[in-house]
Amino acid sequence: MYWEGLKMEKYCIFTEEKKFTIASVEVKDGRFSAIHKERELSEEEAFSCPEDFLLPGLIDIHFHGCLGEDFCDGTKEAIQTLAKYEAEHGITVICPATLTLAVEDLEKVLSLAKEYHEEGLKIGEARLLGINMEGPFISPVKKGAQNPNYILKWDEKLVERFLHCSGGLVKYMGLAPEENPDFQRFIPKMRGKVKISLAHTNADFPTALKAYQAGASHAVHLFNAMTGLDHRNPGVVGATIEEKEVFAELITDGIHVHPAMVRLAFEALGEDRVILISDSLRSTGMPDGLYDLGGQEVEKKGKHCTLTSNGALAGSVSNVYDCLCTAVKEMKIPLRKAITAASLNPARSLGIEKDYGSITVGKQADYLIVDKDLKQKAVYQAGEKII
Repeated sequence: MYWEGLKMEKYCIFTEEKKFTIASVEVKDGRFSAIHKERELSEEEAFSCPEDFLLPGLIDIHFHGCLGEDFCDGTKEAIQTLAKYEAEHGITVICPATLTLAVEDLEKVLSLAKEYHEEGLKIGEARLLGINMEGPFISPVKKGAQNPNYILKWDEKLVERFLHCSGGLVKYMGLAPEENPDFQRFIPKMRGKVKISLAHTNADFPTALKAYQAGASHAVHLFNAMTGLDHRNPGVVGATIEEKEVFAELITDGIHVHPAMVRLAFEALGEDRVILISDSLRSTGMPDGLYDLGGQEVEKKGKHCTLTSNGALAGSVSNVYDCLCTAVKEMKIPLRKAITAASLNPARSLGIEKDYGSITVGKQADYLIVDKDLKQKAVYQAGEKII
């Protein structure tokens, strides 16, 4: 038998059953071929045992850029920069997000991503397995840092063009249902083609609930750029909690959502529906200063990014692994829940859980090794060490 990677060292492994287990792992042909379990541990015991953690490769389904590059720059070099940065930080599968831009620019970005994807796995670069179209079918009232000049009403032919340009890579299509009153007719028609996500929306509770009941199945960055919880109008947040099959993105960078609301989200949604995202911008990994975001100027000061025009919060300078650590260390989210929200849940949402998202025999051997302070020691991709 040809072994790669771990060669039977013992680790504290987080399994698909959401349990910590002292075990060793075998890898063959880039996939997990065997897991030799010794004993299960509570989370408290997992932090006190001497073995390092072995965690599944993480997945970010909503981020824009880093290191001065943005997915929407429309160059292969930009995609490669993003993919390398993510992989080096333990994010081995990516689904970058588009901005609200001119249609021709979006089509160029989608076509280029299709080309990059078709080139296949490049060790050291995260696998691009989806695209999250945050706009252009959003609300000008809740536009956030999206460019209002390119906001459009829902157009079925245009959606089909986007899907065609991407070669099926577009997995999420954002929608503000209140801006598109015919949503109960066209959302069901998208079933099996693309997931409809409620994004940058000013919908009230009844409208959001109807959109979910029509087939929308995803919420873009919960609490941000949407109507919030109110005891008389629960808003999009309340509708997302109410509909039990809906996944919800959550930015846990310590800036976008208060820790108390993060804890509330995990409790209200349950650990199987929360997906940690970074929503990172090109200013991630860069010094403070001014940066472009879809034709708008953004100022980075420390962990804050805001539009210079009106001070609106404009994405993060984090990555999903940092968001996981912030959730655990600063927001008191159990490690078990945070890992699930950064690996298995996004894999399930993307529909790739047969191959990614957990340490399971037969799945791709993407994993990271971290110490008990959650500092990364190594990242492996298809069983090969990349850092």
